[in-house]
Amino acid sequence: MSVTVPIQAIELTPGSHISIHNLSWQDFETILDNLGENRNTRVAYYQGTLDIMSPLAIHERPHRIIADIVKAILDSQGRDWEDFGSTTFKRPVIAGVEPDTCFYIQNASRVKGCTNMNLSIYPPPDLAIEADVTSITTLNAYIAIAVPEVWIYKDRQLTINILNDNSYIPSSNSLVFPDLPVTQLIPQLVIKAIDEGTSRMLRELKAEIREGS
Repeated sequence: MSVTVPIQAIELTPGSHISIHNLSWQDFETILDNLGENRNTRVAYYQGTLDIMSPLAIHERPHRIIADIVKAILDSQGRDWEDFGSTTFKRPVIAGVEPDTCFYIQNASRVKGCTNMNLSIYPPPDLAIEADVTSITTLNAYIAIAVPEVWIYKDRQLTINILNDNSYIPSSNSLVFPDLPVTQLIPQLVIKAIDEGTSRMLRELKAEIREGS
C-alpha cells in the first residue's frame, strides 16, 4: 500500500535536505506550486531527482556578503549588473534550480524588463553563487541550464567552477573577474565581514579600490 504525504507536511530542520526520486517534470512543477513562493527552502531538479534543501541561517549569510562584494567590485569597474537572487530557472523537462544568489553581468542588458524568467527567452545567469553544501543534482541542473560560472563557498574557501562542454572544471580564474585573485580575496572579505561587520568591510573595500585606481 502506498501512502501519499502532502509536500507541505514535510518539515525540514535547518541545515537538512531530502532527495525524492522518480519524479516527472509535471510532479516537479506541482511540488513547486504547493511549496509556494514564501518559503525558506531551495530546490534543485535534474532528470527525475528532486533535492529540497533548508539552509541554516549561518549558511545564508556568506552568500549575501559575497553578493555585496560582487556588486561593490562591479560598480567600481563601471559595469552593469542585475541581481536575480534565488530565482527559479527551468529547462523543461530536464532541470530546474534555485541558486542561493545569481547575477547577470555580461548579459545584464538582455534581462532588462524581465519579471518572469523564461530560459527560452532570456539567457541563463552569468554567475551563480552557492554557499556550503551543493548537491550533485544542483550541479547537474546548472550544467543543463548552461550557467557558465558557479562559485561554491564552503569551509571558508571559494571554488570557481567553469562550464566546459558538459561538466564543470575547477579553475583559479573567474570569467567575471579575470584580473582578480577571487579565490583568495572573497574568503578573506567574508571572514572580515563576519568578524567586523559587513558595512565596515564594504566601506574599506571601496576605499581600497578608489586608492588603487
